[in-house]
Amino acid sequence: MTQEMILKIIGMIVVPFLFVVSIIPFVRKIAFQINAIDKPRGRHQHKEVTPKMGGIAIFLGFILGYMIFGTHSPIMNAVLIGSFLVILTGIIDDITELTSFQQFIGQLAAALVLVFYGGLLINELTAFGLKIEFGIFAPFVTLFFIVGCINCINLIDGVDGLSGGISSIYFLTTGIIAVIQQKSGLDFILAFIMLGATLGFLVYNFNPAMIFAGDCGSNFMGFMISVIALLGFKNVTLTSLFIPLLILAIPILDTLFALLRRAIKHKPLFQGDTFHIHHQLLNRNFSVRTTVIIIYIIDALFAFASIVYVLNDAKLGYIIYGILLLIVFIFVAKTNIVFDQEEIKKKFHEKTKNFKKKT
Repeated sequence: MTQEMILKIIGMIVVPFLFVVSIIPFVRKIAFQINAIDKPRGRHQHKEVTPKMGGIAIFLGFILGYMIFGTHSPIMNAVLIGSFLVILTGIIDDITELTSFQQFIGQLAAALVLVFYGGLLINELTAFGLKIEFGIFAPFVTLFFIVGCINCINLIDGVDGLSGGISSIYFLTTGIIAVIQQKSGLDFILAFIMLGATLGFLVYNFNPAMIFAGDCGSNFMGFMISVIALLGFKNVTLTSLFIPLLILAIPILDTLFALLRRAIKHKPLFQGDTFHIHHQLLNRNFSVRTTVIIIYIIDALFAFASIVYVLNDAKLGYIIYGILLLIVFIFVAKTNIVFDQEEIKKKFHEKTKNFKKKT
């Protein structure tokens, strides 16, 4: 890697980082003035009224970084339009609290722009030596992927620093993979710009948080994660979507567990609860900081496995993936993430008691 490229990467990180750090105090004041605040209640962990809309600072940092380091293209037009739709939907939700369906419409509109105007499509999927071609279903698969990424980050945004930290790990990992493969396309540029912007946000969002990302922030980070994954797939930076999916293993698994848990309990699929992975760690008397750091470490290990995989040591990558997934599933089996362990024990004791009576 040349000195010029190293300086460019540093610039792409540092410029948005410093910009976001400098404007967040102003964003906080605006959030208070328009009542975009989060009051302590129910399943929330914070104790004080905290402003939302930190996503505006991340978005503006991204725009500045793109203006300095990016290049104009039809695909980038689609990214900018989609980003604006996501941010706009999130801001409205942060102020007035939209319904899940209304949020979905905004997310879907942004995804449609990417797919039909930007031309970003998942035409095929390769993993473990298998290849699946989607044909006419490619647009639907891509829309599902984009909206899924948005909601994965949104749903895991439950404690200080979690969504921003996981997003930063993703942006750093995809940036490293691009450098390893000597790719310098749009995905490479956006990954490092977004890394700088999210790190700047984390200065104020890590526990104790002075500002929250809000839905505008979590949705925007999820949207950009999907954009960079699709661009990487298009530019062969990421040889398979299998890689970004596993970099995001924790938020994806947490989302799947949440949907399964709510389906089993006959609850609305998008109704919030206190059974996410971070809640289970908090219930074991870990502090918020420790909980977030534990999840960072696990997610970083998945990211490391992805880098190993890209370095043409797929076998070792599979082994690390397998070990990490096993650890996660053991943790799930011992907690209430999917099943209520107390209820299971109660039913077991009742069945044992009834069996003894019959015998």
